[in-house]
Amino acid sequence: MDRSTVTDTASTPANHAVSGRLDGLTRWEADWAGLRVVVTGITKTGFSAADTLAELGARVVVVAASDDDAARHAADTLKMVGVHEVILGEAGSTVLPLVDGEPAELVVTSPGYKPSHPLLAAAAHAGIPIWGDVELAWRVRIREGRRTAEWITITGTNGKTTTTTMVEHMLQAAGLRAIAAGNIGTPILDAVRDPDGWDALAVELSSFQLHWTRSLEPVSSVCLNLAEDHVDWHGSFEAYAADKAKVYANTKVACVYNAEQIETERMVEGADVREGCRAVGFTTGMPAISMVGVVEGLIVDRAFIAERKDSAVELAHVSDIAELVPRHLVANAAAAAALVRAYGLTPENVRDGLRAFESSEHRIQPVATSGGILWVNDSKATNPHAASASLAAFKPVIWIAGGLSKGVEYDELVRTHAGRLKAVVLIGEDSSALAGALSRHAPDVPVIETGRAQTDKEGMVETPIFGDVVMAQAVAAAAALAADGDTVLMAPASASMDQFSSYAHRGQAFIDAVRELLERRASANKES
Repeated sequence: MDRSTVTDTASTPANHAVSGRLDGLTRWEADWAGLRVVVTGITKTGFSAADTLAELGARVVVVAASDDDAARHAADTLKMVGVHEVILGEAGSTVLPLVDGEPAELVVTSPGYKPSHPLLAAAAHAGIPIWGDVELAWRVRIREGRRTAEWITITGTNGKTTTTTMVEHMLQAAGLRAIAAGNIGTPILDAVRDPDGWDALAVELSSFQLHWTRSLEPVSSVCLNLAEDHVDWHGSFEAYAADKAKVYANTKVACVYNAEQIETERMVEGADVREGCRAVGFTTGMPAISMVGVVEGLIVDRAFIAERKDSAVELAHVSDIAELVPRHLVANAAAAAALVRAYGLTPENVRDGLRAFESSEHRIQPVATSGGILWVNDSKATNPHAASASLAAFKPVIWIAGGLSKGVEYDELVRTHAGRLKAVVLIGEDSSALAGALSRHAPDVPVIETGRAQTDKEGMVETPIFGDVVMAQAVAAAAALAADGDTVLMAPASASMDQFSSYAHRGQAFIDAVRELLERRASANKES
């Protein structure tokens, strides 16, 4: 089969006809049959997109750079359910293929593919529309004989998963059939294809997913916060922010913004929303009118009550959230409360949902307290903004940090929290950017580097150190520095993939290393 790239057809009558056909694809029973689609990726997102399109009767070609056992197994499964062709391997994944010898009419891409990827760039040049899995899910969500869920959409640099989970629990506390989906847990296409349907979906959206959306109409939406992240994918911070702002487009009831970060309020001001949609703020302080905030340890609502000009209604106690409640977790709860109040939930639903919520693993997770030292795992702090929220909660801190920086800068982070730092233990194959910021803004704070590549006795052979060994070294170094009243905080402010398989792997390695250290100490004390 000819797999060459298609020619530039952006201005041809045929291409305009395709565009018109796509505009009509807004429910499951629409005319999807025979639509020529290229799907990129074959892991969870790509697989669910290809499977859905095949079920709809589209002609589908899947391309993926991977060619391992898992990819080949997925390819065999997709062919059995009606996918026309699967092209595996790095070479084939960079070329926009033909579908049954004709140009594709649509590309559905997985979030990992950058807009600059050669295949997507070729599609854009040819005028072929590009959707993400979220856009496809929105268009097939309406199906005859099945309930259609309202969507509550959540994005932000940090806190997305926590807030989405809180929303899920609040909806369920109201007796609704609801689930968290999207960038968390269940792929969004799997959720919308559930045979019983849902009353509501709490949809976590990454900036990658939002980049490819255009049609969503959520009942309520939020961008929790905005800080530099994923510049390598988007090309610039401005492009990243613009994609985050798309969460507010077409919102029907309430655009929820962070009253403590003006950038999110400006996103709402610039959003094209449905008539009657309101702007509702959330804050960890005293709320103004049309806000949800905190008063004397209570989360309160001054937005969704008739008497909001001079009173507020209690939603929950801050202590309902978790055992350890840093400020950012309170902010997440206030945002979640605003989102579900827009949906129509009662104060009791908000309270019961927060009580059912369990803070996610690897996000400011207390691991142990021994000898007056608190050990905290925040491996999910994969960027400076997330790490800043962790550092703000503790003092004095022995900070374990470093890893894959993703092109971000650390000067503001270190400058802000230098006074909290007792010492820093660096991990990561290359933490030079963080080390440089520490030398500039915290020159008196001791810095210990661990987990770097080692050489043999002649200094000739480099042996990288990965995973559990890296973390064991870092924990031992931190333990040697810590004393009664200190917190050892593992909040790397960096991605994990240089030395670990994921942030979860990194977090579990920290937990295991701390427990092993404390067990050895306890055993030694018994023997003595």
